[in-house]
Amino acid sequence: MKKVLVTGAAGFIGSHLVEFLVKCGYQVRSFVRYNSTNTWGWLDKISKSDSIEIFRGDLSEFDSVNNAVSGMDMVFHLGALIGIPYSYVSPKAYLRTNVDGTYNILEASRIHGVKRVLITSTSEVYGTAEYVPIDEKHPLKPQSPYAASKIGADNLALSYFYSFNTPVTVVRPFNTYGPRQSARAVIPSIIIQLLSGNPELKLGSLDPVRDFTYVEDTVSAMKTIAEHEEFIGKTVNVNAGEAVSIGELVGIISGILKINPSIITDRTRIRPTNSEVRRLVGNSDFLRKCSTWKPRLTLPSGLETTVKWFQDNANMYKSNIYNV
Repeated sequence: MKKVLVTGAAGFIGSHLVEFLVKCGYQVRSFVRYNSTNTWGWLDKISKSDSIEIFRGDLSEFDSVNNAVSGMDMVFHLGALIGIPYSYVSPKAYLRTNVDGTYNILEASRIHGVKRVLITSTSEVYGTAEYVPIDEKHPLKPQSPYAASKIGADNLALSYFYSFNTPVTVVRPFNTYGPRQSARAVIPSIIIQLLSGNPELKLGSLDPVRDFTYVEDTVSAMKTIAEHEEFIGKTVNVNAGEAVSIGELVGIISGILKINPSIITDRTRIRPTNSEVRRLVGNSDFLRKCSTWKPRLTLPSGLETTVKWFQDNANMYKSNIYNV
């Protein structure tokens, strides 16, 4: 039974990864941010298991990270500040969590001789595509402070491979979606607004194109990457390869719910002109050639499942608030 640390375990992707690893027989130490009320985010909502250990700490503090990493065989580092709009408000917070936090994970992993370290990146680091589909050789373009912080973290991770032979892999998911996702993301935002009964759907730009991957496919890819040595010292895209515009996405979700909304452009939801990433469609050939991984759910089927979950849990979200 391998012992693994998952940072960001209380969050959307992290909680799904914890569940998946436990089902696969791993002993999971779940790193959650310290708070005085002992709340564990989405981990409070999943089935309890003796295979899950809760570790409370702060990614920006080396002591707590070092203690969390001790005794682990693998580290899945998902903990990060991820909201793009808020990175315009407080860029330094993103450096502290995303860059300093990643340094703490890397240094602790080096000290303790962790066998595999997966650093979770984002497709946002590519910026608006210079060519599609985007492979791992595509240039990086920091079109937001968030993207810049993740580029810094990614390159720091790879430097630990080259400098110290730390067995690092940078995992780069493209727009993961599914149950438990924050309302700051476009798919939950669309769903909860439509479920509210308000005929007006407030959105930003409808033109950007994205490549959405269902969360269970993302976490299964992470486990696959951790178990293949071919990915050590590399960056690996994780994506389904289905291009869809935000406008088309609205049509699919509206069709599932059998609602015909009026779309209202909300200026507060539009990124600064030069910060908007117009097209993100990935190429995951590297992952697929070196493993048997492939996405299990198509976008329509994944959205069906996601919509059903939000219907059952709509009371947990505030449809009238734009989550930055």
